[in-house]
Amino acid sequence: MSSENNTNTAVDHATAPLRVLFITEDDPLYVIQFFNVFFDEYPRDNLHIIGTTVVDAFHEPIWKTAWRMFRFYGLIDFIRLSFRFIRVKLQGKSISKEATKHGIELVPATSINDTEYLERISTLAPDVIVSVAAPEIFRKGILEVPNLKCINIHSGRLPIYRGMMPNFWQLLHGEPHATITIHEMAAKLDAGGIIQTLEFPLKEKDSLDRVIVGTKQEGARLMIDVLTSIGKGNLDATPLDMSNASYFSFPQPKDVKALRKRGHTML
Repeated sequence: MSSENNTNTAVDHATAPLRVLFITEDDPLYVIQFFNVFFDEYPRDNLHIIGTTVVDAFHEPIWKTAWRMFRFYGLIDFIRLSFRFIRVKLQGKSISKEATKHGIELVPATSINDTEYLERISTLAPDVIVSVAAPEIFRKGILEVPNLKCINIHSGRLPIYRGMMPNFWQLLHGEPHATITIHEMAAKLDAGGIIQTLEFPLKEKDSLDRVIVGTKQEGARLMIDVLTSIGKGNLDATPLDMSNASYFSFPQPKDVKALRKRGHTML
């Protein structure tokens, strides 16, 4: 995008709210913490949330997800988490219901990279598409939809903690804080320029549960600041130096054992 286009966009948004589309996963325990805060606190005069797309978390049968969580948490914590999940389901809590409560349109999708979905969201004319734990990689088609950019929120310092479960790995590695990062999305995963970061302090003996909830809530407030700034025409991002990049996959039981050995807990 040329400098001239950036200038014109800034002028346009001096009078019109930034048009924002969210893409996220169906998680009533943790990701919902982001939206509880964001939907309650975002400035309606500056930001227009034109839609929210909520898709399945792992695109797999529920028994596979349950087995993944069982191996991750262990028997006791898995049972505790299951009861928590059942409770919020019985209470009817979901990201979709939160969006509807705030008058925000739900934009369904089987896959966010499907042509039909891309055509639908193109008609909504988003300025920015925001990924909050979106479970699919953004391909070229969706990256080109917004007038300005697609951005992602990641609960880890980039490019060191690229990949899955960055809060877990930062705890395991004894980091003094988790770095909440908002960055541009690029064709390469977690490789876009850094827009803004926020440090979330970690305790010597902490719980993964506390850290995930806390980074989601504080991340929502950081996202409000970033989107408000973008709406004013501030589009600067710092390119990532990928020379020291690393990537972490989903933790294995041995990693969870090492985390507990450090004095941390899962729940």
